[in-house]
Formats: sequence, C-alpha cells, structure tokens
Amino acid sequence: MIASDLINPMIPPLKSTDSVQKALNWMSQFRIHQLPLVDHYIYKGLISEEVLYDINQPTAKISDILPDHAEVYVTENQHFYDVIKATEKNHLPLVAVLNEDKKFCGVITVRDTINAFARTFATQSSGAILVISMREYDYSMAEISRLVEENHIKILSSYLESDAYDPTMVKLTLKLDKADVSRAIATLERFEYNVIAKFQDTETPNLDKERLDLLFKYLNL
Repeated sequence: MIASDLINPMIPPLKSTDSVQKALNWMSQFRIHQLPLVDHYIYKGLISEEVLYDINQPTAKISDILPDHAEVYVTENQHFYDVIKATEKNHLPLVAVLNEDKKFCGVITVRDTINAFARTFATQSSGAILVISMREYDYSMAEISRLVEENHIKILSSYLESDAYDPTMVKLTLKLDKADVSRAIATLERFEYNVIAKFQDTETPNLDKERLDLLFKYLNL
C-alpha cells in the first residue's frame, strides 16, 4: 500500500487568502489540530491551531503566518511505512503527499496510517502477532524466518523499528498464520531471541480490535 492510497479527501488545504477564523472552523469541523497551507498546488507547510489561537485575530489572513514543517512530506509512491516514519519522527498528526513534480496531492493522517497497518497485520487471516527484541547487529530476517517456518508456521508480514530507548536495539513485529505459536516462541528463545510480546489474533472481531489496540499502544503508533 502506497501513500496515494491513503490520502484523506475530506481534509481541505488552506490558502494564504483564508482567514484565521476559517482555519479554526475547519480544524474544529474535522477534529484536527493542523492543516496544510497550499497555494497554486505548492505545499508551503502546516498551520497549527496553537499558532492561530496565539494570534487571536480572527480576521487576520493566513498569509500573515509562517507555516511549519514545509520540508516534511512523502511522495505519492512511498510505502505507508514511510508515512508512519515521517509522522512519528516529526510528532505530527498528519503528513502532506506530493507528486513527482512536487505538486500537492493531499494529506494522510496518523489514523489513516494506523488503519492501513491494522489491515496489513489483521485481515490476512487469523493468527498470532509476536514482538521480538534484539540487538541491531543480531537481526537477520532469513534466520528468523527459518526458525519460525521449521515449526510449520508462515510469516505473513513483518515490521522492523528501532527501540526508542536504546539505539543499539530493534523490535521486530511478525504477523503469523497460526494462533498457536508456542513452539515457534520456544525455538526463537532457544536461539536467544527475546519475545517481549504476544498477541493472540482470533476470528472474533471484537477481540481482534481490542488486541490490535493493545498492539498499537505498545508500539506507540
């Protein structure tokens, strides 16, 4: 899934000629704290609700405000993992999408990326989700796949991220095709891979959602 698939068509861009009050009304309507500033399809950056309230001039024009994060965007063909990375790295609720000509295409919200993440991990089939912690130089997807698959379990998808508290460590999240993965966990731990979390995905929709919510909270997404 790429960025162009995740654009939220409901979120409008601001123009320099728009008023502060119009921007605040839109933010309230769409329940978002930032909106993109775009003039003639050129992305100028993000206007934040906090700055608008600090100005305290409802009739002032957006052109009087210096936007932030003009350098933060993704291109329409980037994978949604890159979208997650851009929003997390810059602590943003949304990110702009530009085409190959640097023209503005729209925005993607954090919720949109999480929904995409959920579809990738949860809808392929029922099965377990494992989170494995390891030193970065110990990471080998080929080796981990071999250890998992020798227990007659397939890896449906994976996601690798740096540990926020230790730059020498990484966390690998695996979506598997079986619910009972105790033998795979035992094999991984025998080879000194630290399985730090396990989420049992079943065919009950409410339970699926609850466990995925716990997973997203654990990953800080």
